[in-house]
Amino acid sequence: MVFDLSKITGLGNYTLKTAQDRTLYFKNEKVFLVAHKNTIEIRCDTKLAAHLKEKYESIMESRYFGRGGIEIVLAGQLNQSELADLVRLSYNLTS
Repeated sequence: MVFDLSKITGLGNYTLKTAQDRTLYFKNEKVFLVAHKNTIEIRCDTKLAAHLKEKYESIMESRYFGRGGIEIVLAGQLNQSELADLVRLSYNLTS
């Protein structure tokens, strides 16, 4: 599955920076999304993150955000709508 942030509505202004094998998306100079070739990393509430990690084997703790985020393997367990909701949540959690 290819992840395309431009198809997600409801996001305000953001900037991006490509570094090595990933793209970092910033809101107010803070990262809210890290996109790799086959995964994305986002900020997430710790209780929601724990629930998602139990429910889906394609979701794990984020390498970039640590316990404050999740990493999602783009293998198709989550549909586009669910991914979009999680990205919007990450954007809104980023101050």
